[in-house]
Formats: sequence, C-alpha cells, structure tokens
Amino acid sequence: MGKETGFKDFGRELPPKVPVQERVQNYNEFVGNYTDGKLHEQSSRCMNCGIPFCHSGCPLGNIIPEFNDAVYKKNWEEAYQILSTTNNFPEFTGRICPAPCESACVLGINKPAVVIEEIEKHIIEIAFAKGYVKPNAPLIRSGKKVAIVGSGPAGLAAAAQLNKAGHDITVFERDEQPGGLLRFGIPDFKLEKNIIDRRLEVMKQDGIRFQCNTEVGKDIEAEEMIRNFNAVVLCGGSTIPRNLHIPGRDLNGIHYAMDFLTQQNRRVGNASFTGENIVTTDLDVVIIGGGDTGSDCVGTANRQRARSVKQFEVNFQPSEVRTMAMPWPSFPKLLKTSSSHEEGCERFWGILTKEFLGDGNGNLRAVLVADVEWEKDVLGRRINFQEIEGSTREIPCQRAFLAMGFSNPQQTGLVEQLGVNLDERKNVKAKEGVYRTNVSKVFTAGDMRRGQSLVVWAISEGREAARKVDEFLMGHSELESKDAINEYQMDL
Repeated sequence: MGKETGFKDFGRELPPKVPVQERVQNYNEFVGNYTDGKLHEQSSRCMNCGIPFCHSGCPLGNIIPEFNDAVYKKNWEEAYQILSTTNNFPEFTGRICPAPCESACVLGINKPAVVIEEIEKHIIEIAFAKGYVKPNAPLIRSGKKVAIVGSGPAGLAAAAQLNKAGHDITVFERDEQPGGLLRFGIPDFKLEKNIIDRRLEVMKQDGIRFQCNTEVGKDIEAEEMIRNFNAVVLCGGSTIPRNLHIPGRDLNGIHYAMDFLTQQNRRVGNASFTGENIVTTDLDVVIIGGGDTGSDCVGTANRQRARSVKQFEVNFQPSEVRTMAMPWPSFPKLLKTSSSHEEGCERFWGILTKEFLGDGNGNLRAVLVADVEWEKDVLGRRINFQEIEGSTREIPCQRAFLAMGFSNPQQTGLVEQLGVNLDERKNVKAKEGVYRTNVSKVFTAGDMRRGQSLVVWAISEGREAARKVDEFLMGHSELESKDAINEYQMDL
C-alpha cells in the first residue's frame, strides 16, 4: 500500500483532454498524460484491500494493488513486470477497455473508484519509453506448429502465449495488415494505429509470423491447414452485424456501423477500400444503437462535419447510480457519456425506429419513429415495451448507421469446411475453460466462441486457450493460468 491515507487525501482525477473544438479537427488521440505528481497521487488512492475485488472484476485477473504500489514507489520496471504477467497488451486495454475492474473497486462502494485503466496505460507507455518492452524469444523450440486464424486481440494473445511456450506460430489474417477490430474497427482518436504496429514489431522479433491477405477457407483450404499444423486456433471474431428489418431498409444511405468506421480508418491510414464512399459531411445522421460502436460513429460523424448527429436507443435511459438490480461489485449498466457524446450528439432513449423514408429517388430522407414505454420488474429491469400512442413522427436523416451489435461469426468458408459444431447462437461451440472444438486439433477463443464481447475478454480467452493448446501439444503447460494467479493472490 503506497500511502495509507491516499484514498482519503485525494479524489479521483482523470488526465486532461484536448478541448472539443480542437480535437474534432483530426483523428488523433486526445487524452493526455498525468504529471508525475498526479500519477503519484492517483496510484496512492489504492487501498490494498484485504480482498481486492478488482482482481475478479478484471477478466484477465490483473494484479492491481501490487502494480499500483509499484507505481506509487516509482518502481517502473517492477510495475511493468507485474502488469505484463497477466496482460499481453495493456496499451490496448488501457485505452479502450470499459474497466470492469473499476466497477469492482472496493473504494467504489462509497467513493469514486481508483483510475486503474489510466494507471495501466501509464505503466506500459513508461515501460516502452524506458526500453523495458523488448523481444524475448524462447531459447528452445518445441517443433510444434500452431496456426492462429484471425489477428484481433484474441488471436494476438494466443499467438504471444504459444510463442512464449516455444511453438512455431503463424497468424493468418484476411486483411492486408494484422490487428482485426483494433486496426479497422476502433477509430484512431481512441487507438492510434502506431500503437498496434509498435507491439506487432516486438511480436515479429519474437519469431511470430503473420500471413496477411489470406482468408482461410478461401485462399487456403481448411483440410490443408489441419494437415500442415499440429493445432489450429480459431479467433475470427463475431463479424455478422445485426440487421434492422423494417420498411425502407433498401434505401441508399443506410449502412452498418462497422462499414462506416472501417472505411474511415482506412482513409486515415491511407489504405484503399472498395464499395460506396460513406461520408456524412453536411448531412443529418442517425445512429441506431446506444453502445460503444454507436458512440464511435458519433465521434467519426462529428469529425466529418455532419450537420446533425442523433443516437437512438430503444431501451430506457440508464440510471446514473447503482440500483438494486446492479449491486456492487457487479458491472453496472449506468448512463455512459463518452468523449464522442461530449463533442456533440442528441441522444434519444425509449425510441423505436419503425420505417426508413425515401425521397422518391431511392435515397433516405427521414426515419419514422415512435416513443415506447417499458414495463419493469420489481428490480427495475425491463421486461417488454409498448408504443406510446400519438408519439409517431418523422426525423430528418440522410445517413443512418446500424450499430446494434453482432450476431455470430461468419459461417461460410472455414467454419463450414472444418465442420465444427455451433452453439444455439451460431458461435463456434467449445466449453469455457477447455476451448477445444469437436474437431481434433481445432480450438477457438474470443468473440468467435463467446459471442460479441469486450477486448479485455478476447485477450483473456486467447491466453487461456493458449494454455489448453500447449497442454494438448505437450501434455502439460508452464503458461500462466488465470485461476492459478487468482489462487496465488488469495494466498497472499
């Protein structure tokens, strides 16, 4: 524990941000860094609780009080070693994780939680600056070859861990550069792509091979992959977006959110793209879906100088504080105002999109909506809704983006060729903690197995699946296990 009274002496304070009017002029990251003094203060707020619930709140099982203490004492190499024991990519989670660890922070019972996510980001950035992050290729190779399909966070984590175990790793990626959702889904103003490239360079120097522009199941047959590798790990993500089947869906100007975000990321990275040029300049924009993807569309539309930006959510407006339905230390579904919302967005709650309306020439001109009223149970959870009579109206709109999440991984190609079983949600079926499919040598991890989820969960699953693959190949594994780390923490 760095400072016994730190949690009483200092309040929660976030790093400064570039002012809105300045940051919407570009796609650069805009969250600054703490001064040395502020970082010292914020790390001192950690109470080193008898039972640190933040451990269980974090899907990776990060050893949070220990690295907070090291930060307070300015033992940067120790802080990095503690953090990297459980998290392969803190530079990603420190920027784009919703921080379930902070929701479980014991201090959060009656005070603002410790800024765990920001401290994590500062640790890794200081570690890179001081040269602590360096290639560490294994001295002895096992002679086993493993194929990782997909280079998103789950695939990268699995690759890093299996390479550490001494196996020869090839990561297959259908796009021209590795990174998956990190590169082509997350806007640059949240995660600049040089952050990804910096980490990939370390992985390449560790001996991991990346084969891009290669779609397994199309460019390489599944049978060939099974024949040439000792194990295959499917980390292709959940890529099929949820559609909105209402009248007018075929009008011009209606797009999936990820198509919009991916295209803009390619523009920023000076990469080519195919298909319609999706822009929002001087147009009225409606984003259907209230999650992080919708928020990313808000920030992107603002940077493209949209005339107006509106975001729809059919659910009622969440509470700003915990309710009986979301007690501590569970992850609460609270009202979240993102940095993109701060930049300009009119948010609508309890609104149902009934129809897309055209201008007579096949182009979108407006959306027909109605307000809804939700029936709730005794804990305040929604059960069902009904339209409010007389609330139907038109809202001008020339661009609409569907940001309602993803239903399942792509079925055609690799999944069909392998013949892996699917669960009731059409995800690749494999038991949690086992990660092995019904097909010999084939494992799966991340969104492809668990469904649409968080980057931090993808990294966790990639790590845990890697351990099971290592056990399958060698009969045992020396790779870190989240369960073993948690048991060690409890012993302490």
